Amino acid sequence: MAEQASLSNFVIEPDPDNPGWQRWRLADATRYNEAVLGKQIVRAEGADHCRMRLVPQDPLHTNSAGKVHGAVTLALIDVSLFAAMYVLRGIDAGRSVTVDLTTQFIGAGDPARPLDAVVELLRETHRLGFLRGLVVQGDDRIASFTATIRKPSAGK
Repeated sequence: MAEQASLSNFVIEPDPDNPGWQRWRLADATRYNEAVLGKQIVRAEGADHCRMRLVPQDPLHTNSAGKVHGAVTLALIDVSLFAAMYVLRGIDAGRSVTVDLTTQFIGAGDPARPLDAVVELLRETHRLGFLRGLVVQGDDRIASFTATIRKPSAGK
């Protein structure tokens, strides 16, 4: 990973319950990420790949069919983009924004299994990060996605 910039609004620290993973959270646990999604952990998997994990909470994260709600999958994807930019390149997640996010739902998530967003950083320019990935549960594919992140302006 590149030298890390300081994080505004986020905390990343080793997760003692999951060796090799880092706990990714907002400094204010009452905000959306922590309050709605719950615990998220992250790790780099090579120079351009990152994995973020969420353990679904049943029934909170399920739809009427008893599967992981699509909104939870989308939220995991969005959060994982910022975690990946930070873990892989040291980009401040608190001041970056999603420019676009395209998602294809290709399977139903099982609330009894961890949900992983596996993110690949395809290219980074001065202002943008281009990413793609899969949401998986083991070998089962739940969703695919592509996204563009705008990095923060210098000094802001």
